[in-house]
Amino acid sequence: MEIFSAFGAATSSLVGYIVPFLFVLTLVVFIHELGHFLVGRWCGVGVQAFSIGFGKELIGWTDRRGTRWKISAIPLGGYVKFAGDANAASMPDREALDHLSEEERRVSFFHKSVGRRAAIVAAGPIANFLLAIAIFGGAAYLGGRQVLVPKVEAVQPGSAAERAGFHGGDLILSIDGEPITAFADMQRVVSGRAGETMSFQVERDGQEITLSAAPDLREITTPFGPQRIGVLGLQAASGDPANWHVQRFGLVESLQVGASETWFIVDRTAVYVARLFSGRESTDQLSGPIRIAEVSGKVASVGGFFALLNLAAVLSVSIGLINLFPIPLLDGGHLLFYAIEALRGRPLSETAQEIGFRIGLALVVMLMLFVTWNDLAHLGLSFGQKAT
Repeated sequence: MEIFSAFGAATSSLVGYIVPFLFVLTLVVFIHELGHFLVGRWCGVGVQAFSIGFGKELIGWTDRRGTRWKISAIPLGGYVKFAGDANAASMPDREALDHLSEEERRVSFFHKSVGRRAAIVAAGPIANFLLAIAIFGGAAYLGGRQVLVPKVEAVQPGSAAERAGFHGGDLILSIDGEPITAFADMQRVVSGRAGETMSFQVERDGQEITLSAAPDLREITTPFGPQRIGVLGLQAASGDPANWHVQRFGLVESLQVGASETWFIVDRTAVYVARLFSGRESTDQLSGPIRIAEVSGKVASVGGFFALLNLAAVLSVSIGLINLFPIPLLDGGHLLFYAIEALRGRPLSETAQEIGFRIGLALVVMLMLFVTWNDLAHLGLSFGQKAT
């Protein structure tokens, strides 16, 4: 009986992870590929296939324009195959391109201008950013925002805040000249600037004073694993209901909130990558499909559907940004080739493009193996902690 109980618990846990993960990933991938698809159609390119997933087709149908819409067996991505593509990576089918009729050339992706090809490729990441803006903005419009005023209740002994001279009762007005209206906003600014000295404009006893502080670097545990962030050591005055209020947004303001949230993720990601290459960050924060599945399950069980949508928005920004990296095989690599083509007046040679795609494939495979190793190490650590 214990064996069956354990099997049932494992199965339930697996379903609890896989279903939210597939929802999040499918939504993000579908919107990304829909961006390519819609701009491709708008530019007059024929679309042979629109697939969610790779590998063997599980289910599909063909629309009146001849596009095969399908769901495939390996649900870790997707692709749009345009007329003239040799494969899902949009590599040109040179042999087929040389034998196209005039009518086929008119709908071939590779016979469109470099500007149109670039627009089609860029549409995928842009669609990801727009999805995030819509989700963040929609949440702001429907539910508003719970705001805790940036007032200090207490200062942790030995912290960066104590060394800087913060006192209980201080009200944070701005950081480096940027207005601060919520305690959470201050935390977000501080968390990404460990070790950097910042100027704080503070109201104390009716007087404005300026304090300088450099947040301490501290490691915290999150569903994504350990993360190192900047911490001042300020405790919010959250116990007083008077310090809380709900901020409501109109439609335009909500979109601005969505754009601001999206940009914040882009900015933090860029800072992390820069620090990674400079040796100031660790690679153990890089996550792959396994950890994303784990986090999706936890978010769905704790926060429900709307929390899962928020995770989808974060993942959408990440996928859009990663796809813009100038690595052949990714959208950014294609855009790099098109930029070179625009400057030279002709595309790179077939040999050069082939070498580029092979290098890109190697880099992508190595990255996938690395993040999968990170995920497995994280799971091993989690299981070890549970065992003790």
